[in-house]
Amino acid sequence: MPDIDATRLQHWIDQRRDFALVDTLPPAAFQKAHLPTAINIISDDIVARAPSELPDRTRPVVVYCASVDCKRAPRSAKRLERLGYQSVYEFVGGKREWRDAGLPMVGTEHAHGD
Repeated sequence: MPDIDATRLQHWIDQRRDFALVDTLPPAAFQKAHLPTAINIISDDIVARAPSELPDRTRPVVVYCASVDCKRAPRSAKRLERLGYQSVYEFVGGKREWRDAGLPMVGTEHAHGD
């Protein structure tokens, strides 16, 4: 599966490209901070929830988690490919790379300026 970096992903978001961005971390981590436009499907639930939440298997899907050390995104990407999703990308750097690049985050820890 191909990787995507923060610059390209930001470009896709800015261009309003039609793709699904999936945060694979637990809901509490998602609520604290996530990338703009992301939905939350934890890696353990991807097989059960993806068919209903991501019904178009030809639509590109980008998965991410916390950082390069996190295994949730690659696990989710492999599961999506096994389910028949045709364009699965992994944002390997995850939230850490996004934050380090100074890109905007959404969530409770950002709403209060923490």
